[in-house]
Amino acid sequence: MEILDILLTASFWAAAVRIASPLIFATLGELICERAGVLNLGIEGIMVIGAFAGWMAVYLGTGLWTGVAVAMLAGMLFGLLHAALTVPFGLSQHVVGLGVTLLATATASFAYRISLPEVTSPPKIAPFQPFEIPLLSKLPIIGPAFFAQTALTYLAFILIAVVAFVLYRTPLGLALRAAGENPAAVEAQGLSVTAIRMGAVIVGSGLMAVGGAFLTMSAFSSFFFEMVNGRGWICIALVVFGAWRPGKAALGALLFAAFDALQVRLQQTPMGAVVPYQVFLMVPYIMSILALVLMSRRAEVPAALMIPFNKGER
Repeated sequence: MEILDILLTASFWAAAVRIASPLIFATLGELICERAGVLNLGIEGIMVIGAFAGWMAVYLGTGLWTGVAVAMLAGMLFGLLHAALTVPFGLSQHVVGLGVTLLATATASFAYRISLPEVTSPPKIAPFQPFEIPLLSKLPIIGPAFFAQTALTYLAFILIAVVAFVLYRTPLGLALRAAGENPAAVEAQGLSVTAIRMGAVIVGSGLMAVGGAFLTMSAFSSFFFEMVNGRGWICIALVVFGAWRPGKAALGALLFAAFDALQVRLQQTPMGAVVPYQVFLMVPYIMSILALVLMSRRAEVPAALMIPFNKGER
C-alpha cells in the first residue's frame, strides 16, 4: 500500500524524470556509438569530465549554455581519442574504453586540484532552474513530472525524437546503421566507414558529457567525484535493454530512475526502520538486471559491433 501511495504522487514521477535525464543523454550517446559498430566503455570517465568541465566553465563566469557547450566539447575530445585508437588502428575497444575512463577521470581530478588547491568543499554555482510550461504543467501528476523541469531535461527528451529521426529517416542514419551492420556494403557505396564510425563516437561522446554536465548544472550545483557513481555502466546496459533503439532505451532509463526514486522514498517509510538501507540501494540494480535479462534475450546486436574494419576487406 505504501508503494502504491508513492507511485501515485507527482513528486515521485518528477524525481524519476529528473534522475532519468542524465541517463538519457548518455544512453543516446552510447547507442549512437554502438549503432556504428563501436563499443565505448569510456562513458563513465567522459561523464565525469563533462560534469567537471561544464561546472568549472560556469564557475569561472560563463553562461549555463556555454558551460553545456564546454562540457560537450570536452567529451568530444575524449571521444576523438577513443575513435582514433579503435577505428583506424583497430585497437581493443574494451581496453581503450577503460583507458579513456581512467584518463578522463584522472584529468578531471588533476584539473580540479590545480584550479582549486585551497578549497575544502566544492564551490556552488547557480544551476538551471525548473521552468513550468503553461497549461501542461497544471495537468495532474504528469504535469509537474514532465512539464515543470529544467531546460536540460526538456532537451534530453527532445533528443530522443531527434536521434530516432536521424537514425531511421535520413541517409546519414542509414549509413551509420550500416556501418554497424555491414561496413563492407558502406564502403561499396563509396562512403568511408572510418569517417562514419569516428564521427559517431565523437558525437556520442559529446552527448555522454552533457549527461555528466546535467549532474552539476541541473541536478546539483557543485562538482564532486562520486556524483557519476556508475551511471555510465548503467547506460551501457540500457542500450542493450532498449535493443539499440532510442525510444526503448529512454524508456529503460525512466524505468531505472523510477526504481531509484522509489528506493529513496521507501527508506523514509516505516519499512526503512526495519530493513537495512543497503537493501533499498540494491533495488534499482536488481530490478534493472532482471529487466535486462528478460529484454536482451530478443535483442539483435549490431552484426559488426566491436569488429574492426579495414578498407578493402570483405
